[in-house]
Amino acid sequence: EEDYATAARILSGMRMEDTEGSVYYMEPIERCDVFVKVAECYLEEEMHIEAEGAVNKAGMIIEASGISFAQNSQNDDDGDEDIANNSSNSKTDNKTITIMLRYKSVHARVLDSNRKFLPAATKYHDLSTAYLYTDVIDSDDLLIMLGKAVTCAILSPNSAQRQRVLGMVYKDERLSQLDAIPEFQSHSSVLTKMYLNRIVQKRELEQFESSLAEHQKAIMADGLTIVERGVLEHNMVGVSQLYTSIYFSQLGELLGVVDADKAEKVAAKMIGDGSLSGSIDEVEGVLRFHPSKGKDESSLNRWDETITSFCVQLNKVTD
Repeated sequence: EEDYATAARILSGMRMEDTEGSVYYMEPIERCDVFVKVAECYLEEEMHIEAEGAVNKAGMIIEASGISFAQNSQNDDDGDEDIANNSSNSKTDNKTITIMLRYKSVHARVLDSNRKFLPAATKYHDLSTAYLYTDVIDSDDLLIMLGKAVTCAILSPNSAQRQRVLGMVYKDERLSQLDAIPEFQSHSSVLTKMYLNRIVQKRELEQFESSLAEHQKAIMADGLTIVERGVLEHNMVGVSQLYTSIYFSQLGELLGVVDADKAEKVAAKMIGDGSLSGSIDEVEGVLRFHPSKGKDESSLNRWDETITSFCVQLNKVTD
């Protein structure tokens, strides 16, 4: 009757021991499978906290048992293991691969559901590269995972690690293929602009936001959705590379997503947490940007890259 919560509780109540010879002994991968099933059931009921507890137990079993599917992923910090080199391990069978892929999938979904978007993006992208070592996942499903990786990367809070994840996905040669999938049509464009510090237009934001799940559309305390806040902060940084100062009335119009008051509040927060270098003149209603050391050179390099890119595109048109 699809009573997933009851099924999860029954599975959780199973007696499982790690002592060989015990009547309740189960191999580590089998115990991992049970907790993965528990997490999957809880997710069906949208019981995200319970699902996280189950998937964490599966992760602890993997870490404690030393199941070595391959070398650890540098992107993981929780014991989850990257199995990209799985084909080189002769002891790993298809059943183990399947269970580990399900573990990685449910882990990504749990992180996503709990709005831990940055680690979720890493997990999704890891899954999307499963074609490197197994053919148990259809290529279309792998693209869906890539699309979800893009979604979560864009929704992630601004940080150096986020920029690294954006770069990882940006360099994925399959990124442009997302344009052919209706729910991901705007993803490659938005992610590219995010990574290259280009301003995201309002229509692009609206198209991207229309593809989001309900938990990804949460409204924050300032009245902005997660993606509105993320795009606004991104665009604010982009504007800082083009202007030395700007009126908030102009800024709100330029960003195209919020009014002047909200633009000022977000700018104040970003200046406060150090993600934007600048100052606010409340009397004049002006935001002044303060270039940090080394910024002039990096901005010049970025300007050179932009001009070069424009010339290349212009040559293609004229040819």
